[in-house]
Amino acid sequence: MRFVVIGAAGQLGRDLTPLLPGEVIPVGRPAVDLTQPEGLSALLDEHQPDAVINCAAYNFVDKAEAEPDAAFAVNAWGVRALARECARRDCLLMHFSTDFVFGLDAHRATPYLPTDAPGPVSVYGMSKLTGEYAVRTECPKHFVIRTCGLYGVWGSGGKGTNFVETMLKLAGQGKPLKVVGDQTCTPSFTKDIAAVAVGLLKSDRYGLYHATNTGAVTWHDFARAIFDLAGIKADLSPTTSAAYNAPARRPPYSVLDCTGLTAAGVAAPRDWRTALTEYLSDRNSRSAA
Repeated sequence: MRFVVIGAAGQLGRDLTPLLPGEVIPVGRPAVDLTQPEGLSALLDEHQPDAVINCAAYNFVDKAEAEPDAAFAVNAWGVRALARECARRDCLLMHFSTDFVFGLDAHRATPYLPTDAPGPVSVYGMSKLTGEYAVRTECPKHFVIRTCGLYGVWGSGGKGTNFVETMLKLAGQGKPLKVVGDQTCTPSFTKDIAAVAVGLLKSDRYGLYHATNTGAVTWHDFARAIFDLAGIKADLSPTTSAAYNAPARRPPYSVLDCTGLTAAGVAAPRDWRTALTEYLSDRNSRSAA
């Protein structure tokens, strides 16, 4: 099987690419631009893949509020163009989405199923939801995978970053840290999400799936766990979303129910604390190498 992986240089792409069972063609910008449909057509004509995996996205959540056209160009219209090109070639498309398609239900306290009605509260979330609909409408052979708060070892060096690395960096500067304590979700290790993706690719049960590590935690408590597991003393205190006042609203609760993976023969990922422990261990090993 031949795979084209768009966004292969990102955290998820770097963990997923080595696991794929066949020939893999990793591509990224400037080789391909989701906002240039003619470039997508040329790419697929050249490589003739059996499957395309899209790990690329416009993911500047706050910036999207000021530049919605840029967010929709990549996350919605670019994804729609990709879905159409894949459908024209009878090619499988795997696309990654986000828990930010939820959030409108301010009183939610139970994990969301893929069948639950979405309700984004930000431009970013709306652009990703539009991209989901495009894939599901335009490309019959598809997997759409919603996930949350990705962090991977490739974000610990070079230009990459993630929440874990940001917390460790700020703690190292000795600055007081205030992290929101009223947003509950499940930050997820890219290594685990990559394993889920490969498991789904072995099935023909196309559709929409949720894939995160298991459990639920606020961002403040996740930051506390990072420092505790890393053996770092940090001046950390909780704050509220209202006090933090980010340009984009976030879902107050966006835990995803991943039980649908079982029907496809794929095990749900491990709990978030175990995953975080391994991430920090992997990070230390890479630093020592």
